[in-house]
Amino acid sequence: MFKLTDAEFQQFCDLILEQSGISFEAKKRYFVEKRIEKCFKETSFMSVKDYFRALKYGGSKEELMQLLEALTTNETYFYRHISQIESFAEEAVPLILEQKRKQNKFHLNIWSAASSSGAEIYTIGILLKETIPDINKWKINLLGTDIDRKILKIAEAAIYDKRAVKDVPVAILKKYFTLLSDGRYQLNSSITSMVKFAHVNLVDRTVMKQYKEQDCIFCRNVLIYFSDEAKRQVVHSLYQSLNKDGFIFLGHAESVGRITSAFRLKKFKKSLSYQK
Repeated sequence: MFKLTDAEFQQFCDLILEQSGISFEAKKRYFVEKRIEKCFKETSFMSVKDYFRALKYGGSKEELMQLLEALTTNETYFYRHISQIESFAEEAVPLILEQKRKQNKFHLNIWSAASSSGAEIYTIGILLKETIPDINKWKINLLGTDIDRKILKIAEAAIYDKRAVKDVPVAILKKYFTLLSDGRYQLNSSITSMVKFAHVNLVDRTVMKQYKEQDCIFCRNVLIYFSDEAKRQVVHSLYQSLNKDGFIFLGHAESVGRITSAFRLKKFKKSLSYQK
């Protein structure tokens, strides 16, 4: 029977925190142990100690990435927390576009920083298509990033089961999705062509520096899993990635108020955002 000692469990938690910024409380022990057990049994290591040493000292970066991927949550579906997405499309985007039109800059950069299977960034693409009257004049760059490489492949395929599209309005479903013979839905290329995906660990400062000039960033329900130190680091990186007056949307239970005073709170009709 697979069972970690208290010391071993803490070693793994410390390593996970160091490499991903994700902090697990004691009540999550069963979940964490099961994921560690699953990943360990898929390797050729003879002992948990050997497995941990390989993860810790860089001898097995692939196994480390597989463990981090196993520990991330990928709950997502189209039109999730729609009030925020509507605030973005109906209020934030018009403000951004107004300023850009004055500057004769017809490009828009939107980043979903923990995109999971792609439903969030694709929902954004759909709403932009539906709400920007002169969208053909604009260069729309939509970016979805995640730490889980497997989930990114699912996002790129853009094929979803009924549960993932359960909240999509019928007219939108007919317009932008194709029903496949197996009952799943394929998102049309008119939306997928707007989006690029990339593998990004949000606590990797070097990688995060590559993503600049974003007009709006979605980082919803991610910070709640990070340690206080990781939260500060990630929020700082996201702030640096935003254009002046750009917006960041967080989860309903998240706030940057106790992390930094750099952002201005922006109250929309249906939700809150933070503005640079």
